[in-house]
Amino acid sequence: MRQHQLSISLYLNYFIHGIGLIILTQNMQALGQHWQTPLATVSYVISGIGIGRLLAYFILGNLSDRFGRKVFVNLGMACYFTFFVGMALVTNIQLAYGLAILAGIANSALDAGTYTTFIEMGGRQGSANVLLKAFMSAGEFLLPLLVANFEAQRIWYGWSFILAAAILVVNSILLNRQQFPLKNQVAQAGTGVSQQPLKNRRWLATVGLAGYGYTSMALMILYTQWVSLFATTTLHFSSVLAHWLLSLYSIGSITGVIVIFWLLRRGVAETKLLLAMNGGSLLALAVICYSPAAGLSMLAAFGFGFTAAGGVMQVGLNLFIKGYPHIKGRITGIYFTFGSIASFTIPLVTGWLSKQNIATAMRFDLVIAVSGLAFVGLAVWALHVPTTLSQERQRINHIDQQIVRLLNQRFETVTAIGELKQQQQLPVLDQQREQWVLQQVAVKSTQTAHTPYLQAIYQAIMHNSRAYQTDLHTNLHKEDIDHD
Repeated sequence: MRQHQLSISLYLNYFIHGIGLIILTQNMQALGQHWQTPLATVSYVISGIGIGRLLAYFILGNLSDRFGRKVFVNLGMACYFTFFVGMALVTNIQLAYGLAILAGIANSALDAGTYTTFIEMGGRQGSANVLLKAFMSAGEFLLPLLVANFEAQRIWYGWSFILAAAILVVNSILLNRQQFPLKNQVAQAGTGVSQQPLKNRRWLATVGLAGYGYTSMALMILYTQWVSLFATTTLHFSSVLAHWLLSLYSIGSITGVIVIFWLLRRGVAETKLLLAMNGGSLLALAVICYSPAAGLSMLAAFGFGFTAAGGVMQVGLNLFIKGYPHIKGRITGIYFTFGSIASFTIPLVTGWLSKQNIATAMRFDLVIAVSGLAFVGLAVWALHVPTTLSQERQRINHIDQQIVRLLNQRFETVTAIGELKQQQQLPVLDQQREQWVLQQVAVKSTQTAHTPYLQAIYQAIMHNSRAYQTDLHTNLHKEDIDHD
């Protein structure tokens, strides 16, 4: 229950973070009027967020390994609170730029404390990192609706900032009642990377995953910046259809988050997901860049959002962290530093390429996609370690722990059923029920060759359940006689 409450507070932070990512762009005109400056100056202020991230990620990631995650989650919340309140009231451009840098630092502090915390919760909480993306998207979806409503009602734009700050205050109270897991603890067998690759291959995996930190962010930034203009000028789509390519990308992104979260909870390997999603994103992007068919382009836009922006970046981070379980904060800082470099460099590179034509700028995303797939392939190859007898036995031990826990729960239910049977004077043996259970085992078994053995195991379980119920009935009967 405690972990559940902590998770809710961490997710709520990322809902506010999603608001923080776009709140300046959504209020550009209002801010320009308030500051009495052109929109270009407001855009200059917004660039400070990227500078803050670039300056802070590596430093805060390292410090979180030393001082713990809770400190930096609180730091991120405090920085965001100052940013929201300050931006609503400030009139000085230089001070506004400083607040934008502070928002970038807030982003870095939250990442340094949150992604590592979910990994350190154990089990398959790494999948929870993917769900952070969904909460960010929810914030990014709801804020424009709120701002549009404020504008229509002629309500002061600053209330959107104050509302975010107020939610942070409430969430800070809730979060600080919770206990965080121990920092830099190593995952138990069966929950992480159980055997590390050789040193040279580990360095290759590090290069691959750090490089993927760059390409995964670059891929999304370039697409969102150029796809609408590319669709109208090169593919000659209508303006409405061009914007649909961005909207379908967003829908695909949210769908991808849900699916990837479910797959990780089902135990699908992160390496397989990375290869599949990056291969899929390359294919979808190629269709968008070269297909003149509107319907096919729309389908590909959804597919690109699903594969490139559906949480696969967070999957790469999970894999990177598991390779260095004692320095999770530093690894998080390194990974997102490369992403911040992409945020800074991609607009510059594509701006230069667009001077030739828009198609060249957009199709440069294919180069990034190929590079990303190569980085992932390098990391997956380097991380592959041949299985050993000891490793497989560790997996068996982990599975056995889960089976024993479930059998305990089953026998608790058997106790309740035995008491009900006694009250209703029913026999312990119910052959029709047992035949139905065996049929269900056959239906649910995913491996036909395993089915007869699974049925034999269930026959043994049910035989012992009957014996347990008989013993309970006998003991209760003796107690009644003694009482009489």
